[in-house]
Amino acid sequence: KPVYGARDEFLKLGAEGFMQKILKEDKLYVTDTTMRDAQQSLMATRMRSKDLCGAAYATNAYMQNAFSVEAWGGATYDTAYRFLKESPWKRLELLRKRMPNTLIQMLLRASNAVGYSNYPDNVVQEFIKISASHGIDVFRIFDSLNWVENMKMPIEEALKTGKIVEGTICYTGDITSPKETKYTLDYYVNMALELESLGCHSIAIKDMAALLKPRAAKELVTALKKELHVPLHLHTHDSTGNGVSTVLMAAEAGVDIVDLAIESMSSMTSQPSMNAVVEALRGSKRDTGLDFEELDELSRYYGRIRKVYEQFESDMKAPNAEIYKYEIPGGQYSNLLAQVTSMGSADEFESIKALYKDANDLLGNIVKVTPTSKAVGDLAIFMFKNGLTKENILTAGAGLSYPDSVVSYFQGMMGQPYGGFPKELQKIVLKDIEPLTDRPGKSLPPVDFESIKKHLVEKYNYGDKSEEVMNQKAISYALYPKVYEDYCEHFQMYNDVTRLESHVYFYGLRKGEETYLNIGEGKQLLIKYIEEGEPDENGVRTLTFQVNGMLRTVKIQDKNLEIKADRKLKADKTNPQHLGSSIPGTVGKVLVKEGDAVTENMPLLTVEAMKMETTVVSKITGTVDKIYVQQGDSVSQDDLLMSFHIAK
Repeated sequence: KPVYGARDEFLKLGAEGFMQKILKEDKLYVTDTTMRDAQQSLMATRMRSKDLCGAAYATNAYMQNAFSVEAWGGATYDTAYRFLKESPWKRLELLRKRMPNTLIQMLLRASNAVGYSNYPDNVVQEFIKISASHGIDVFRIFDSLNWVENMKMPIEEALKTGKIVEGTICYTGDITSPKETKYTLDYYVNMALELESLGCHSIAIKDMAALLKPRAAKELVTALKKELHVPLHLHTHDSTGNGVSTVLMAAEAGVDIVDLAIESMSSMTSQPSMNAVVEALRGSKRDTGLDFEELDELSRYYGRIRKVYEQFESDMKAPNAEIYKYEIPGGQYSNLLAQVTSMGSADEFESIKALYKDANDLLGNIVKVTPTSKAVGDLAIFMFKNGLTKENILTAGAGLSYPDSVVSYFQGMMGQPYGGFPKELQKIVLKDIEPLTDRPGKSLPPVDFESIKKHLVEKYNYGDKSEEVMNQKAISYALYPKVYEDYCEHFQMYNDVTRLESHVYFYGLRKGEETYLNIGEGKQLLIKYIEEGEPDENGVRTLTFQVNGMLRTVKIQDKNLEIKADRKLKADKTNPQHLGSSIPGTVGKVLVKEGDAVTENMPLLTVEAMKMETTVVSKITGTVDKIYVQQGDSVSQDDLLMSFHIAK
């Protein structure tokens, strides 16, 4: 059908003109989060571009009376490369093409861009510039510690693009509680006014853990609407079951825009149901203008697609008011369970949730949103794996190497927390590292993009790529060097896997099953799985397929074969000459060689377990006697990594 959407109006009026028009309207505007935060929160950000693009044409038509579609940024950037082996830039390009009348919104972690620590200023500036030129219309910018100093440069840079810039306040605590003395109503109002003074076109309340109770929402929105001269946008989750009530109370208090998800992708750790809110307001002065039948059609589409992703969903089957106690963000809940499961501790998730609360207290009762929420989650898992508690961490945890995210937090690489760092734990975690007191981006040397491009051209034969494409590749490498190289190597080996059906990508074909693969205009491959051969002595099987009627064979390592015995040596915890792994995972870089001299707290190697990376440091001064692992090895907890000769 002919579509005239919010993007058409934005292009006509400009950012300020369009947002001021919204401010004057009674209608409640909606942001559809299904393509980004909903799928991130429900299924650990695993939804593939193929399935998102399948809904894009309909979304463009059915959301013409909405404000925006949040479809990019946040965790979608690195998970696209890391787990889905696809380019987030290609996703943005496809969505932009299929949703020409729709404002595409992204989540930007201020000076963290779409990463988990601060980057040099030129990386953040380049990322914003490329994102704006490739289809982003709305930049929602937040800082994981609500540190406005960290937000100033990204806001300024985003304003230069002419796009809509939304300054964001992260909500934590409970403004209605008499016990709340840190994150009070005045705290939020003052921050909102500071963001408005920086030139933001709108202000967002980002309630990432569903802690904003309905009564608190009314109180907060009422107070902010009295003070602000720009639209107010509410983002919340439905983990506690109060999400729809929170949105309706905020609407009653005058909020201008709200984040909602299509019904079949809503509730629990996701956003409240769009279909429910739209119907609740139908016929009122706050009527959204969205059509029931059209939303219902989108809901049926996502309901069919969602079945493919069941393996990535959390165990939350009903609202969970204990979130008020643990304060785990909706976007992290399924990711935290996936992390815990990958480390073999899924049965202990309840214990780890309790430790999440303790870890937050140990870090200083901080705002929890990526990347700080990751630091809290990593510390909770680390405490569980190493038998640490709030009571013994300063003694039993004194000599341990902490996850990189926790080190980064205490170093000040995520910014400065409101109220400061807990000094005793900071000293134990940082050891000899000197903490920052200023904005990290200022002190980090700028990234040499030309050098990165040269490296990528030489290593992956990218010499025939355009400057535009090379700029995308260089920024991806600057943000995630190892993740991006892994993606490039996967692409070289398997080519573009995005055209595969999602069930085939995740689960493979059953014996006798066939699938079509569109490889170009009018070109199709019919692939049928015939059989698998017996494994050889190295565990390699030969698989036989039929491709357009011709037999093809592929040799592949069978990773499911049972390992009869774990032949890895275990570290003796009482022996200072032994170094064991503090977490199960995969060995990353090994930074020393046998015979090298080492000093106390010197980095030796890295161990990674699903986004949780730990730099293992030396506990002694001496020399490396023997290294028992190499890059890429899987290790269990307490596996012997190195042994040493201790200096006399």
